Amino acid sequence: MTFDLGAYFARIGWSGERRPTLDVLRSVHRAHITGIPFENLDPVLGSAPSLALPDLEAKLVHGGRGGYCYEHNTLFASVLRAVGFEVTLLTARVLVGAKPGDIRPRTHMLMLTEVPGEPVPYVTDVGFGSFGSLLEPLPLTAGTELHDTPRRHRLVHAADDGPLQKWKLQAHGAETSGWDDQYGFTVEPFQRPDYEVVNWYIATHPRSPFSRSVYAQRTTDDTHLSLAGRTLTETTADGTRKERELMDADDVLAVLREDFGIRLPEGTRLPE
Repeated sequence: MTFDLGAYFARIGWSGERRPTLDVLRSVHRAHITGIPFENLDPVLGSAPSLALPDLEAKLVHGGRGGYCYEHNTLFASVLRAVGFEVTLLTARVLVGAKPGDIRPRTHMLMLTEVPGEPVPYVTDVGFGSFGSLLEPLPLTAGTELHDTPRRHRLVHAADDGPLQKWKLQAHGAETSGWDDQYGFTVEPFQRPDYEVVNWYIATHPRSPFSRSVYAQRTTDDTHLSLAGRTLTETTADGTRKERELMDADDVLAVLREDFGIRLPEGTRLPE
């Protein structure tokens, strides 16, 4: 399937030699995070996003839109493979906001990327809609800290209750002053039909948070913007947070256009 790599790299503002190296993986990962916003407008407006590569290219690359994890990471996996990386797709249970004893379904998509010459694969994820998301890939090694400035991440082993080793991604200072769990996963490979099923569920189920309220994230080099419903939060590199409540749906649409850089379809109206 043809894919316009040049248009993709122009969209994220990246230029460099297209080779499967660690430096390329790191720089393209960060450029994607800062170049394409996270948003769930399609489910809020009543449809499940297509995960077909031509549709993702039309929406995220040429259409001035963002997407959520399945869209971002499906697109990014295709980019990495085109550059020459080997990629394994995974799923995770989101732990942000989970209470002790909660068992959430595997609804988040991430991947492992093999880098030639590196002893372990790298956890790669450009689609986690949270302040604790990775800015750069993280080696699959327990305890190793990643200082993906201005953020800090690490992987730790989770308690085993099955045959596969469980991992947890943690971010420092995402919710508290210490290490906060972001999601848990195993390295069992998943395939496109698996994501088609969970994408449909997350986008259309009446109790899914993504079908009921707008969520958007935009990361720059020194600021993180988060929109949850009508609450807009700005977090600076030093951890300072400012919140304000938006007035109505029209105010939400204006913020999505002006602050998140999302090109909205003509005539878009959000449910009140």
